[in-house]
Amino acid sequence: MKPSSLRWRLRWLVIGALVAVLVPLGLFSMRITLREMDELADGRLAQAAHVLQLMVRGAGIDALAGAAQAPGQPPATLPQSRHTFESEVAFQVVDHDGRVRLATANFATLPVHATTADGFADIEWLGYRWRTYRTCDVPAGACIVAGERYDSRHDILRALWLDHALLLVVGLPLIALLVGWAVRRGLRPLDRLADNLAARAPGSREPVALEAAPTELRPVVQALNTQLARLEDALERERRFSADVAHELRTPLTTSLISVEGAIGNADPADADAALGQAQQALNGLARRVEQLLVLARLEAGVVDRPRETVDLVPLAGEVIEELAPMIGERHVDVTLEVPDVPVSVSGYSAGLLALIRNLVDNALRHVSEGGHVLLALAQAGTAVRIEVTDDGPGIPPERRAEVFARFHREPGGHNEGYGVGLSIVQRVAELHGATIELLDAPWGRGLSVRVSLPRAAS
Repeated sequence: MKPSSLRWRLRWLVIGALVAVLVPLGLFSMRITLREMDELADGRLAQAAHVLQLMVRGAGIDALAGAAQAPGQPPATLPQSRHTFESEVAFQVVDHDGRVRLATANFATLPVHATTADGFADIEWLGYRWRTYRTCDVPAGACIVAGERYDSRHDILRALWLDHALLLVVGLPLIALLVGWAVRRGLRPLDRLADNLAARAPGSREPVALEAAPTELRPVVQALNTQLARLEDALERERRFSADVAHELRTPLTTSLISVEGAIGNADPADADAALGQAQQALNGLARRVEQLLVLARLEAGVVDRPRETVDLVPLAGEVIEELAPMIGERHVDVTLEVPDVPVSVSGYSAGLLALIRNLVDNALRHVSEGGHVLLALAQAGTAVRIEVTDDGPGIPPERRAEVFARFHREPGGHNEGYGVGLSIVQRVAELHGATIELLDAPWGRGLSVRVSLPRAAS
């Protein structure tokens, strides 16, 4: 089905509404006008009869007729001028003997019994239909009949029909043209919005701006901008997720490859089995890492409705050290884990907290020299829980510390080229848990200490 134009629909809906209102109103007005016209004509007819009645009462029939009328003598008739409308009205005066004494030419031969009762009546005479009024309350004993042809009234009716129909026939097309113009003018903001959207550069996600937008279009523009913002946010999350995957999966993939290559190149079955076991362990870690990344991405997108849980950070810290053991052994880095003897619990999501700790330690390992030292410490401080990772690497000057959380930022001095997303992931997880991050100088005279403070879980 071909879609209809909004302008076309509005135009014909408005015209249809006008026709639905004006035509019944015109017919109703016509009916009222005709009724009033009939009442007016009947009143005029009755008034003419009563005027003639007064004249007969005052002067007498003989005086009006000119002389006494002998039996069988035709009645006195009034002469007619050349005006044709005079033939459309008539009267007749009948005396008490039933003789027509005075009449117009068209009623001179009207039988006296054509109207037998006082008041209004309809008769057929001389090929026309007449409206008559009869009154006999005359002291002189005369009866007066006044009449008017219906075709005279029909001429008035036709004039009234023409006036009303002309209003509709001429007025409605004119109204249709004006409605079309008004609809086009009223929908100009839609045209401006369409031109604005058509002129946008491909892929642009800038907010849509429509100057002097009508009240009805403001929700549309606002909804468009909301959708564009959501699209930009979704695309940004997709870019972040791609970079996170590349960053997070690099270490377990490297570990798996090293172990598989060691197993392939080792002639000793025991050593080969051990290498394959390490490869299997790394691949299991890789699977867990993928699952954690997906959970973290859903958490960040706000599409996971799972409630927060109480998470003990101590086993998470141990899991991170175990997972990064191959990298630690390869770099010959001294990693120390300081945890209290009691659980260090926070309210949050284990996948996100595990990614936070892993990226802090991984970032420290990539910036220390071979044989360097990394400290992972967990502690409780009042109502907060602290995760602190300290290394003795080159550190970060205070003036550049605000930049390290930017995505794809890489500090010089790292031993492996990364993707610059590690601390960005840390920052996002911290924001998700309402935590704060501080970059401090390491207490060893060199290096960097990253401290994350999270709200302590309610006991």
